[in-house]
Amino acid sequence: MQIYLVGGAVRDQLLNYPVFDKDWVVVGATAEEMINKGFQPVGQDFPVFIHPNTGEEYALARTERKSGKGYTGFQYFASKEVTLEEDLIRRDLTINAMAQDNQGNIIDPYHGQEDLNNKVLRHVSPAFSEDPLRVLRVARFAARYQHLGFSLASETLQLMRQIAASDELEHLTPERVWKELERALTEPSPAVFFEILIQSQAIDKVLPELARLITDSCLNEFTATCNKIQSSESRFACFLTLCNSKNVEQICSRLKTPNAFRDLALHCTSQFENLQNFDHLQADCKLRTIQSLDLIRRPQRIEPIVECIKALKPDAQLDSLLPILDSINQIDPKQLIKEGFKGAELGKEIERRRIQICQGTNQKDKEWQPLK
Repeated sequence: MQIYLVGGAVRDQLLNYPVFDKDWVVVGATAEEMINKGFQPVGQDFPVFIHPNTGEEYALARTERKSGKGYTGFQYFASKEVTLEEDLIRRDLTINAMAQDNQGNIIDPYHGQEDLNNKVLRHVSPAFSEDPLRVLRVARFAARYQHLGFSLASETLQLMRQIAASDELEHLTPERVWKELERALTEPSPAVFFEILIQSQAIDKVLPELARLITDSCLNEFTATCNKIQSSESRFACFLTLCNSKNVEQICSRLKTPNAFRDLALHCTSQFENLQNFDHLQADCKLRTIQSLDLIRRPQRIEPIVECIKALKPDAQLDSLLPILDSINQIDPKQLIKEGFKGAELGKEIERRRIQICQGTNQKDKEWQPLK
């Protein structure tokens, strides 16, 4: 039995890049031997085991054969006879097809170190085109390493276009597309993810709602925006706002995005114009904007919304938003009831006072002061 560190951990170690997860390949072992050593089996399609102490994943060396559509359409074969080189050749990029033994020696049969030095993302073998998920993965790696000077090999881009021209991308589940997109949003250069999808002609199939909305200007502005914000939720909301997307709910529903992503994107896209000029709106428009975002009942929404608007529009005029909300929240319905307001009249009085507070927001050359 021989155990090797493989994949991303080897790649990032050579790049002096942070290593977060370690994956291991076991050559010359069977599933029974792994279980006897205390490893816990977790793989359904092929033998993967969890180390009893570290919790890291150990997979038996395996080969694969295309047997159906999509990224799940493979048959895997694992045995003691499968070599490390046979296991590595099934991987996507040469920089991901390296291994390290327990002495620290690098095993690099497909010239991954050369491509690392030349800063090239290149496929390992023609089998690359059998897995449509690799289009998204390569786009994500490009977003991760573009700031280091990496570029995509022309022959790899050509294979990605072949995948896009087939029906393979149509077999990717929305959840899997979203997972890669969400991870790309956390990378240093998220705009590159979309650029590669456009260059590979895959954008129409994986993000059809945005295919005609993503422009060079949009991507350039998104790059500038991402330098100011880090959270993937905010980056997603800013991207859809810059694309001027009117079908946020449709996109999020199809991709099954988490509610936090959907809600922030909806708030920013629907109210961007009002929020960037909030200080200069009429009082009734200010109140409608606040109510449409449900900020009175849900003040936790304010911070991420303001972060996005200011990232998109650094000179946004919304300094009065927080003071207005603070004053509105000081309206005490119980006190109004004591003053004799009840039923429909109570609601009208609360609305009147909210409008009055909004009217207290003067132009920027005057201090904000709620009316008495």
